[in-house]
Amino acid sequence: MIQIDGRLYDHAYFDETSRRIAAQIGLAENDSGHYAVCFSETTQWLSLFFAIRKAGASVLPIHPGTPYAAARKLAITANCDRLFYNSLTAEVLETRQDAKGPGRLLHMSSGTTGAAKCIARPWAEIEREVESYVATFREPEGMTPVIACPTTHSYGLICGILVALKRGQVPVIVETANPKYLLKVLRETERPLLYSSPAILHTLSRLLPEGEKLHAAMTSGTLLPDPWFVQIRARSEHLFQQYGCSESGCIAINPDMRAAGDMGFVLPHLAAETGTGPDDTGEIVVRSDGGTAIHTRDLGYRRADGMLVFVSRMDDMINVSGLNVYPGDVEDAVMAMPGITDAVAFRRSDRFAGDRVALLYSANQPVAPQDIRAWCSRHLASHQLPMEMIQVAEVPRQANGKISRREVAARHAAGEFAGPEAGVAS
Repeated sequence: MIQIDGRLYDHAYFDETSRRIAAQIGLAENDSGHYAVCFSETTQWLSLFFAIRKAGASVLPIHPGTPYAAARKLAITANCDRLFYNSLTAEVLETRQDAKGPGRLLHMSSGTTGAAKCIARPWAEIEREVESYVATFREPEGMTPVIACPTTHSYGLICGILVALKRGQVPVIVETANPKYLLKVLRETERPLLYSSPAILHTLSRLLPEGEKLHAAMTSGTLLPDPWFVQIRARSEHLFQQYGCSESGCIAINPDMRAAGDMGFVLPHLAAETGTGPDDTGEIVVRSDGGTAIHTRDLGYRRADGMLVFVSRMDDMINVSGLNVYPGDVEDAVMAMPGITDAVAFRRSDRFAGDRVALLYSANQPVAPQDIRAWCSRHLASHQLPMEMIQVAEVPRQANGKISRREVAARHAAGEFAGPEAGVAS
């Protein structure tokens, strides 16, 4: 069974609906089609997903808020045969038949390090991930998964829905982003485990009245800034973290989060290579049994107890006069300043130093850049200090809560954040 916005849908419902849809759209056993699906109704999307997976075909889930033109472009990029856009009458697309393969779950990478690309993962690999996740991560047994994130993303679809069904649990899907409604659902749910974005967890931790805590929460997708982590940890009975990438799915899970950078223990169906300690960091490289190496472009290391620790995105690192600056260190320092609500540090080219640190920040009220600089000078080394600081109404984040520093830098270079309302010092 699956609960969607308060209504229960049992196994028979999805079985019958999936059979009807398969007959209507001509899905056959061992179907080799590649289908892009974008539905605003979660029940319709999931029914079509289950039908396509059962037929052994390939499916590209597309976020329900995606406009038609953008959805069509994604479908063509992923080499899909047909696009189902809020209708079971498909649009037929021209594709390269030589690029076809066995049935897979298709996803577009986040594009945080460049142009998004299509990732194709066989259904057998997805099943292996789910089995490894369930066998290893035992703490949520007896909890109720509450999925307040897109079910078209692997986080909500695989780790939320498919893992819950494998455990015999009833996942509760909340389609609205209204935090007050989400709190209501959590209060009405027995031992809820919330799957959501870091931004939503931070908002809920601030909304909770004194003395009330979230029963359990999972964070994923982006490193929690230290001030956010401290607040969320204090307002959660159980706080979990999972780490992964588009190519491999979930890589590691932390069953008892005590530090923002502690990603977790690597799942047994995977092997990870990286640095050996804080002074010997290295790229996190992942392999499955007999599989090719997946280069995550993340810097990290393994502690003696096996914990995988994240340090920074390799592409985000800023080189100031030969000295490395990790953006997360700058952001943590800035966000510890009273009144600051969010921040993102990014690279700006400098003809003398090579790179300089630039900063976007949001706050409860106007905060002068010189005050930010004075604060940072007490908490950061001179090469870490932001040379340009711009206050914005809201720091731009992607739908999954991630920040693309490459995108922020490009928008900054285009002058997007230099309006009359922005506070700038350079």
